[in-house]
Amino acid sequence: MLWRCRERLIDLTRPVVMGILNVTPDSFSDGGRYARADAALERAARMVEEGAAIIDVGGESTRPGSLGVEAAVEIERVVPVIERIAARHDVALSIDTTKPAVMAAAVAAGACIVNDVYALRAPGARAFAADSGVGVCLMHMQGEPRTMQDAPSYDDVVAEVAAFLRLERETCRLAGIAMESIVLDPGVGFGKRLEHNLALIRELPRLADLGSPVLLGVSRKSFIGRVLGRGLDERLAGGLGLAALGISLGARIIRTHDVGATVDAVRMVAAVLQGDGI
Repeated sequence: MLWRCRERLIDLTRPVVMGILNVTPDSFSDGGRYARADAALERAARMVEEGAAIIDVGGESTRPGSLGVEAAVEIERVVPVIERIAARHDVALSIDTTKPAVMAAAVAAGACIVNDVYALRAPGARAFAADSGVGVCLMHMQGEPRTMQDAPSYDDVVAEVAAFLRLERETCRLAGIAMESIVLDPGVGFGKRLEHNLALIRELPRLADLGSPVLLGVSRKSFIGRVLGRGLDERLAGGLGLAALGISLGARIIRTHDVGATVDAVRMVAAVLQGDGI
């Protein structure tokens, strides 16, 4: 199973880890910690050392209640970081954005993946992805970051998320995006209540059956805190449990803040499932 991301092919025969690098002052978990380019570069080097196959760079927070920023601000935050990482490390770089202008600037700087919480629905986003040949991650979100947790509601969350992802994938295919360039993300924590998040993880095989690789992002999220009664800095064990479960249920990419521990968990589960320790 290969994910085609411009000239780079990412082998998903064995699951991989995507490290989160937020270069924003207000992300929910590490806001401001990596806003300076030198701090971001140091963090990226550590993630590469720990085994991240992909680094996902974001310049706009999508935490519940967050407000957007102008494309120019986002570009100013992410482009210098992407350029410097690309110059120093052989690692796939992803841009976490909804804006085509930011996508274009990031790809010109060295990114090969677009990770979009709006599933490329902004005008021009699909056309850019098709023309550039980037790998794309299409995520489901009910509402928008500012209001998504106000009152999320579903009749059947798994069926509705699956239908959305199937439709958006087909829309992207018709726009010229290659099927082998598309990854799907159920959007755990984005416009979902606790019971919705648990159901989506439990029913991951139904999403994997859609036929595209599935990305799972659960790192440090509030629903872990609700279940375990843990604060933001105490959710690693819960996140590792979900990462291991996610791999066993068919996820191929785990998106996380905690790269080293997650790589170990993913490798161990993959060794058991695939019958070797390589």
